[in-house]
Amino acid sequence: MIRHLVLFKLHEGVERDDPRALKGVEAFRALDGAIPEIRFWELGWNVSDRPIAHDFAINSAFDDAEALRRYVEHPAHQAGVALWREFSTWVIADYEF
Repeated sequence: MIRHLVLFKLHEGVERDDPRALKGVEAFRALDGAIPEIRFWELGWNVSDRPIAHDFAINSAFDDAEALRRYVEHPAHQAGVALWREFSTWVIADYEF
C-alpha cells in the first residue's frame, strides 16, 4: 500500500472561511467514493498553533503506485488541485506501508 500525505499552506491573507478555501475543501471531500483507487481518505484543518504547522492535510492510501498515479491523473482530482493552486502551496510525501 502507498500512503499519500499532502500538507497545504494557505497564501498570506487567505483564511479558512475564504470562499475559495471552502470550495477547495468540498472538492477534495467529494473525492472519497468518487475515485475507485482510493482505499483510505481523511482530511481536515490543522488544530496546532505551532508556527511551522501547515493549515490543511489530506491523508490517503492506495493499493500501489499505479493506483496512486491513476488517482493523481483523475479529472476530479485535477479539478481540486486547480482550485487549491489559486490560494495555497503544498508538500507531499508518498511512502509504502
